[in-house]
Amino acid sequence: MNNAIPDHSNDPTWKQALSGAQMLLVAFGALVLMPLITGLDPNVALFTAGIGTVIFYILTGGQIPIFLASSFAFIAPITVSNNQFGLEQTLGGLVAAGLFYIVLSAVVKLRGTGFINRLLPPVVIGPVIMVIGLALAPVAVNMAMGKSGDGAIELVPYTTAVLIAMLSLVVTVIVSVMGRGIFRLLPILFGVVVGYVVSVFAGIVDFSGVREAAWLAVPNFTTPSFSWAAILFMLPVAIAPAIEHIGDVLAIGNVTRKNYLKKPGLHKTLLGDGVATSAAGLLGGPPNTTYSEVTGAVLLTRNFNPRIMLWAAGTAILLAFVGKFGAILQSIPTPVMGGILCLLFGSIAVVGLNTLIRHSVDLSESRNLVIVAVTLVFGIGGMALGLVAGIALSAITAILLNVVLPGTHDHWDELEEAEAEAESQGV
Repeated sequence: MNNAIPDHSNDPTWKQALSGAQMLLVAFGALVLMPLITGLDPNVALFTAGIGTVIFYILTGGQIPIFLASSFAFIAPITVSNNQFGLEQTLGGLVAAGLFYIVLSAVVKLRGTGFINRLLPPVVIGPVIMVIGLALAPVAVNMAMGKSGDGAIELVPYTTAVLIAMLSLVVTVIVSVMGRGIFRLLPILFGVVVGYVVSVFAGIVDFSGVREAAWLAVPNFTTPSFSWAAILFMLPVAIAPAIEHIGDVLAIGNVTRKNYLKKPGLHKTLLGDGVATSAAGLLGGPPNTTYSEVTGAVLLTRNFNPRIMLWAAGTAILLAFVGKFGAILQSIPTPVMGGILCLLFGSIAVVGLNTLIRHSVDLSESRNLVIVAVTLVFGIGGMALGLVAGIALSAITAILLNVVLPGTHDHWDELEEAEAEAESQGV
């Protein structure tokens, strides 16, 4: 069996463009769901995903085949912040979250990854990621039942909503479990398409926005404003996506058999993610994060040429200017999204649980039990201390408990092992 990494750098332009479009297709479902849930413009999200990916490509020297798009970790904070501070100040908080990544990048460059191992071990990151998924569970369920995310307004009759939501969920589950090849990477897209078609026949799709939209239109960019209240509310939320970013960089490195923690370096990948997130906030888009779905597509196609991500980015930017396309996305009924989110939000929680299991975090130790227990209750219960609440408070609480409680500190073994291996190979 030939395990050599194929060279796609000399592929003809049309083939690279087609590969890029395929990568965007894989990321598309999650990319547009996030802004649709939070009330942001999906066309702006497409544009900022494209621009963010280009920024990441440039700042990392065009070495990593990875795509950046909407981060689900920010759904709950954006929703709460929009209600509390308004959209413009929320965007200002997202710009600040990107700056947090940039600061973290500088610290990594100066001190290496050791401090991350000590400050953010699995016993901290695991429950914080679980909170992100579980705190959003009521939003998914309300939407699946035809209500608004907060459950205050009925948008679709209950019986119709549940039938469509469950159908969308079942299709998504079947494709993700039984799909083969590239189809297995498109469960969200299949779920949305089937749910949307059934919704059309059920008469719950409003096409008035589609009819009124222009074919070509500039996305509805929004300028942020800045307040300390919104910034302090949003900053702690950036902790979990930062760790998710590290995991994704490790994952794509395992796929391509390259150590991206050393070259171009974790500090550069964090810098790329941070600048991309701040740029998105300045334009009115959701914060960016590296997409593990695209890593799966890279593994499946064995096309490791980073340049194809530029084609994916370019395709996203072009779609952003198709007004009717965005209008169609905004016409997707709430139950369709709710059914799929029942799986997606649960999957986020499972990622956090798997973090604890994979790193053998011993929950019989009082120290670990306290950290996980308090983090989960604060996050899921929506505990608030001043302006800091929910996911943000749970992240801060987990970090502080890990620092002050005596006992054994877990470490991110992958980072240390990867660095040691790179050193031994002279990378």
